[in-house]
Amino acid sequence: MHPERSALLLMGLAVALTACDVSDDSYGEYDDSYYAPPPATPAPSAAAAPPTEDGPTPSGDRFEDYGTNPFVAADEDNLVTFSIDVDTASYTLARRALGEGRLPEPASVRVEEFVNFFDYADAPPRALTPVPFAVHLEAAPSRFGEGLHLLRVGLKGYELAAEDRKGANLVFLVDVSGSMQSSDKIGLVQHALTRLTETLRPDDTIGIVVYAGNDGVALRPTPVRERDVILDAIRGLSAGGSTNGEAGIRAAYRLAEEAFREDGINRVILCSDGDFNVGLTGDALIALIESFRDRGITLSAFGFGSGNYNDRDMEQLADRGNGNYAYIDRADEAERVLVRGATGTLQHIAKDVKIQVELDTTRVLRYRLIGYENRDIADDDFRDDAVDAGEVGAGHEVTAFIEVALRPGAAEMGGDLATVRLRWIDPDLPRGAAAPAHEMVDVLPMGAVRGAFDEASPAFRLGAGVAEFAEVLRHSPHVQGDDFDGIAATVRAVGDGLDPSVVELLGLIEEAATLWP
Repeated sequence: MHPERSALLLMGLAVALTACDVSDDSYGEYDDSYYAPPPATPAPSAAAAPPTEDGPTPSGDRFEDYGTNPFVAADEDNLVTFSIDVDTASYTLARRALGEGRLPEPASVRVEEFVNFFDYADAPPRALTPVPFAVHLEAAPSRFGEGLHLLRVGLKGYELAAEDRKGANLVFLVDVSGSMQSSDKIGLVQHALTRLTETLRPDDTIGIVVYAGNDGVALRPTPVRERDVILDAIRGLSAGGSTNGEAGIRAAYRLAEEAFREDGINRVILCSDGDFNVGLTGDALIALIESFRDRGITLSAFGFGSGNYNDRDMEQLADRGNGNYAYIDRADEAERVLVRGATGTLQHIAKDVKIQVELDTTRVLRYRLIGYENRDIADDDFRDDAVDAGEVGAGHEVTAFIEVALRPGAAEMGGDLATVRLRWIDPDLPRGAAAPAHEMVDVLPMGAVRGAFDEASPAFRLGAGVAEFAEVLRHSPHVQGDDFDGIAATVRAVGDGLDPSVVELLGLIEEAATLWP
């Protein structure tokens, strides 16, 4: 049975940054008025009940509660096995909630997506092969768990210049149902797709499929050099009708197959609030995506809006479609994901990436993995390459924390605290080709364990503060009090000249403290 993991670090969300300036004024209908500051007397939702299995939360949005990893006795199971996850939607969903003067639903908080939102400035590998990512291991006493240590496993993907990216065949699958009729939904979709189009190369192709009660091809695969044609199709998107997600997905994959590039990127990009209510829904719709992924076409899901937002299905569609999942809460998030991060969003450098951490039982008494509850993999499946896992894009960072209780005297024992194994598959193999996996091993010696939290790297300390923030917001049973001041102090102490995203995080921590019951 796979080692259970729990509380770690999670990041908070901060005050909204000003939407990035868009140089192309050909698109002028995007309304950002809903980014106004929250009302002076917000209605708190801290005591919102968890969602029922088949119903929405009190906010109207749907989330899946994956629980919280418990502590595991190392003598009973000393292996921590899980899939990597580069998604960030949980953080931006929380940022939106806090920006509107309410606490996020606890079930919406996934610690790993908070942590992986931030840039930890880890060094990438010097070459794409033989290993497509650099591994960074570190351990230190925990600032938030008395008598405990944190072990950080960080991966940094090989950075690829935009001009070295493979050619792309993209199909935008856009929900134009009635539930998408607002500026933070269809209006923001149009803005996001316009900005992505501006980052693509002239020989990349774009197709657009829209779906509501029925599906329709709004644009057949068109070279980006014909930009005016593409922008006209984007501007023509309008909302109305019910949501037949199944019909739209089938149509989008058909279009992607027609323009398939054997040596390129083939991706369906779903833009929706996830409110599928016609055709296949829920697990049946997710199973449909699984049946398509072996055709060499991946699916990314970008979420929009609130009030009827289906986070659970959007996250699972991207997961099973071997793509990534982001929630676009405002214009500058579209810039982060689809402009500055376009190469990493589009091009994979490793697929089905699994991590297995073997803890030394003579040094570790018990442990928990913080977050990654829905990325759990049975220990025996680590080398079963038929078991699906997550993908890493060019330049992507992945961070995971394991909280451990050391045995008395462990620090003086020497030897290794943990052995870390990574396994992945080359994403560039032709369809139908055998996919031999690669594996690497690294160790964290006891001599490398820091003597104090403040001696750890800025990346370690920032990640720990973010994880703790997320743990508090999700009402983790492992949290020892809602110490917002301590979390903020930990983040602020990372150093001068903080990244704007970290400055924003500090504002979100302050907002959460004012709303906390």
